[in-house]
Amino acid sequence: MNPYDNVSELEKVVAEYAGSPYAVAVDSCTNALLLCFELLGTAGKEIVLPSYTYVGVAYSVLNAGGICKFKTFKWTGAYPIYNTSWDKAVIDSARRLYKGMYQTNTLTCLSGHWWKHLKMGRGGFILTDDVECANTLRRMRYDGRTAGVRPKDDTFTVRGHHCYMLPEEAARGLMLMANMPDKNPDIIADDYTDLSQYPIFQEGYK
Repeated sequence: MNPYDNVSELEKVVAEYAGSPYAVAVDSCTNALLLCFELLGTAGKEIVLPSYTYVGVAYSVLNAGGICKFKTFKWTGAYPIYNTSWDKAVIDSARRLYKGMYQTNTLTCLSGHWWKHLKMGRGGFILTDDVECANTLRRMRYDGRTAGVRPKDDTFTVRGHHCYMLPEEAARGLMLMANMPDKNPDIIADDYTDLSQYPIFQEGYK
């Protein structure tokens, strides 16, 4: 048995639970967001975020070449991130997980952090109903490579990152998903600071 079958199986289980056709497993929700921002084309664009959110979300925008713009608004569990040039929204759902939650035509990012609902330790997922997006994201997470193809036999057409999920993490995820309730309360976000006060997020990377 290929140990990476655990990853594929967990993707199927998470997708079925959330009600999305596809799930792409990565090593964190932060990197899930980064891949989505790069896939949709964020470089040079202003991306509106809540002033109070996890710092990794803002860094994902910067690392994708985007410009952070902050608005102060309250959110619970999840919030959408839009840009007028995108044909779908990115949803930061690190603090929300329940059965059938997926909204069509979105890239919804989940967390597998210890403090979240799926307590894998490390891990994240991108939910999508777009098979082309799913296939591209799977290459992006794996150094731009095609799974099962040796580098010398592969072709490279997308920006690659080293952020795939490990089989042992996926095995833990499968055990946890077997007992996942249909409904989980949103995790309250009360431990964030106002990111708009930091010059690096106002100015971006030079």
